[in-house]
Amino acid sequence: MAREPGGELDLIRKIQLRSGRVSDSASRDSRRASAVTLGIGDDCAILQSPAGHELLVTTDFSLEGRHFDRAAHPARSVGHRCLARGLSDLAAMGATPLAAFLSLALPAGLQRTARGRAWVDGFLDGLLSLARNSGTSLAGGDTSAAPGQHILADIVLTGAAPRGRSLRRSGARAGDALYVTGSLGGSAAELAQLLRTPRRFRSALPENDHPHLFPRPRLLVGQALRRRGLASAAIDVSDGLSTDLHHLCAASGVGAMVEAAALPIHALAATEEDGGLALVLHGGEDYELLFAARPTVRMPRTVAGVPVRRIGRLTRSKRVLLERDGRTEPLDSGGWEHTL
Repeated sequence: MAREPGGELDLIRKIQLRSGRVSDSASRDSRRASAVTLGIGDDCAILQSPAGHELLVTTDFSLEGRHFDRAAHPARSVGHRCLARGLSDLAAMGATPLAAFLSLALPAGLQRTARGRAWVDGFLDGLLSLARNSGTSLAGGDTSAAPGQHILADIVLTGAAPRGRSLRRSGARAGDALYVTGSLGGSAAELAQLLRTPRRFRSALPENDHPHLFPRPRLLVGQALRRRGLASAAIDVSDGLSTDLHHLCAASGVGAMVEAAALPIHALAATEEDGGLALVLHGGEDYELLFAARPTVRMPRTVAGVPVRRIGRLTRSKRVLLERDGRTEPLDSGGWEHTL
């Protein structure tokens, strides 16, 4: 039987060819190169952890209609975000990325149209560009026809950190100071703009400030926090500050007091009627790092070139509270749900 043009084998060959360039780039770092002994082309990839390190693994789904809208999100952004979400998990634990595994399910016939092939190329552009910039080799995965008309992408990421040194959610104590990197609320604000006027963003580039379309995983920050012993616990802000703070507090068995006036608000969120506070607290997908540090730590204003802001402290009460305008109120978990 003749092979169908634009079918699964063509897609696999395309990914294999393009990911090889990323592997060549990553090979300039000897530690990362040694991690992938055998990549795409065999039944399994073979990985090897660097000496004295342990392997970290994370996985994330990107589902059309839930995590992205093909009619609004540029394909390059979908690919970038697919990888960025997992890289942010590694960043939160102070890990160095090693290898990625992509499973991609496309609607039947998508690759038989010029528009469909262009979408796939754009998706790979975004994913592989971020892979190259972060030194992550694409070492394998799978392809399939989707059961319906929606695109499904699953990314599995492996990383490495010195044995027993990974940052965790559970290391904080009452009295620790609470910090966040960068600014918050920008992703939710840009998503709202995108869904109103998607045409404005068709030519958006990752080099510019697009907190939703092209988030910047804080890998170097996480590694520096771990290496310099600055953080006692950490988590990435993916579901919203309020929700992720609850996760960190629950894991560490503490409460928190957040100072509203200290929260760093992204310029896109600051134009909201409440000054962006709701988006900062509950907006989600900022992919910044929320972390605790012992009160004796002298925290620099920037870590790995990224601003760091103290936003509160951890308490014994096991309650999460917000302090604003001289009043204290409960800060409930009201983070972002992955649905459009």
